[in-house]
Amino acid sequence: MADQNPEKNGVSKDSSQSQLSISNLALPKKPKRNKFALACSILASMTSILLGYDTGVMSGAVIYIKDDLKISDVQIEILVGTINLYSLVGAAVAGRTSDWIGRRYTIIFASAIFFAGALLMGFATNYAFLMVGRFVAGIGVGYALMIAPVYTAEVSPTASRGFLTSFPEVFINAGVLLGYVSNYAFSKFPTNLGWRFMLGLGAIPSIFLALGVLAMPESPRWLVMQGRIGDAKRVLNKISDSLEESQIRLADIKEAAGLSENCNDDVVSVPKRSHGEDVWKELFLRPTPTVRHILLAGIGIHFFQQTSGIDAVVLYSPRIFEKAGIKNDKDKLLATIAVGFSKTIFILVATFLLDRIGRRVLLLTSCGGMIISLMGLAVGLTIIDHSHGQKLTWAIALCILMTLSCVAFFSIGMGPIAWVYSSEIFPLRLRAQGCSMGVGVNRFTSGVVLMTFISLYERITIGGAFFLYTGIAILAWIFFYTLLPETQGRTLEEMEALFGTFFRWRSTINEINKKGGNSDGFQMATSSQT
Repeated sequence: MADQNPEKNGVSKDSSQSQLSISNLALPKKPKRNKFALACSILASMTSILLGYDTGVMSGAVIYIKDDLKISDVQIEILVGTINLYSLVGAAVAGRTSDWIGRRYTIIFASAIFFAGALLMGFATNYAFLMVGRFVAGIGVGYALMIAPVYTAEVSPTASRGFLTSFPEVFINAGVLLGYVSNYAFSKFPTNLGWRFMLGLGAIPSIFLALGVLAMPESPRWLVMQGRIGDAKRVLNKISDSLEESQIRLADIKEAAGLSENCNDDVVSVPKRSHGEDVWKELFLRPTPTVRHILLAGIGIHFFQQTSGIDAVVLYSPRIFEKAGIKNDKDKLLATIAVGFSKTIFILVATFLLDRIGRRVLLLTSCGGMIISLMGLAVGLTIIDHSHGQKLTWAIALCILMTLSCVAFFSIGMGPIAWVYSSEIFPLRLRAQGCSMGVGVNRFTSGVVLMTFISLYERITIGGAFFLYTGIAILAWIFFYTLLPETQGRTLEEMEALFGTFFRWRSTINEINKKGGNSDGFQMATSSQT
């Protein structure tokens, strides 16, 4: 048996240790994903299921609401679209609320508001009562959409931030699918009961969400903003991939919050602006070129996400299928389940690719695929419109296929990346309000699309409406390509260096790489962008 002592085998102990060190350097171990951070991200992101469920369930519920309450198409547009306008109220105050009471309690507050809204909608006896419920639920949606990606981005380790921050969109899609399934399940009930069960069922997830969030820690970045360094350190030790990463993250957060790196007391005093004062002035009245670029990117990505018409495809899919030639209500609802299934499957694919191939590749691929899908849907619907009642099976199949393709391409990029990107590019001092602005634009634009879709297709035909969305998607691709730098592999505190030069951001990244300011991983991520 060979002697286990390295010195007796002609190899010195120092040489043996040196070889081991070299071996360890040559084959670095990939850190395991932090399970506690994963659990926190899942719980926080589940608030997004509320919006998804409402979107999915309303697409089918309006069929029965229209029959039961005898309302017009204009009233349906208002009913469907106004929740997004109401959510502006929630999104507008969510940033300030989260800076005041913390990210965790803001999530609980959002769940409580939506719970009340869902109950009001479920017990609505007339159209006015139903609209009151939509208003309350909309405020809860605004809160949830703003706080979920912010909290998730702030607890996620850098190496898996894209994966974890995409979870809100994952749960939006899961909620949409649940809404579609709920539509089909309750479609067998009497008309006056079916839609009430569909809407009222949304109150149940809110209860479990509020209870689950109580087990989550507060965001370490919010804790530092309140001067609670000791609490922040304990949370970071739990959610980081290593103790070294925890220390680096704490130092970066303290620097971003304007605190000295040597400030290690458990509780310290912080500048007043860390509590949210003067942020709006810095965003709009006295923005630096960097802040202007970040604001343009953060708001622009949300604007184009919705003006591409995705919510019209998802929420009005029964009408699209009806225009395509599917007349039976239950068949239309079954087809919508296929839409929800397609969205959910492809968003899961996106979550595993975000930290592997970067945001830009997925975003541009997604937008390009949507352009083709929207164009195909527009062509198919236009041909059916001019078929003079003749049933064209191939055109119906094309419309269904392009609808599924559209939501699939949206889910691999434009869906999750809008939330991931906007939650990671704003500096710490501006993050809550900056993200709430993005959510506000997102919901306002969605509301406009949903409140005009029926009127739009009645004026320019349904095929013409999707030709219009195709043109907007082309503009979106150009915007993404020219103005949005890659953020993969950067810590939240390093983002500002990428912005400020607008269309010349590639030159900025090249200069940073030359100065050695980036890791090898980030250089690899940006090497294919030019």
